[in-house]
Amino acid sequence: MLDNLVKLPYNIAMNEKLKSKYNARCKIVKAMAHPTRLFIIDELSKKEKCVCELQKMIGDDFSTVSKHLTILKDAGLVFGTKCGNQVFYKINASCACKIICCADNIIKNKLKRETKISSLEV
Repeated sequence: MLDNLVKLPYNIAMNEKLKSKYNARCKIVKAMAHPTRLFIIDELSKKEKCVCELQKMIGDDFSTVSKHLTILKDAGLVFGTKCGNQVFYKINASCACKIICCADNIIKNKLKRETKISSLEV
């Protein structure tokens, strides 16, 4: 991977291919970077759900939930299947759940460190 990079002092120049790769990654991370979309990923990791089920769980209007699903779908995280008038969504990337678990572990570790530091300050 580093073979394609031009090494500069204190800096690494990215070529267009590498920039494209990081832009694609950013699209996925940005799609996940919203509490409602993380909730949707969590719920869809349990089982397939129609938009109306998610809408009731989230409490937002139908169009807002649909927009969140479109963002997740465009990023490749979920996919939808039309059945009559309803669209049922499934998780398309179970590894997204691992990212959420990783975030949970980071939060737990941070809280442990902060608690340890707080107890030392007393």
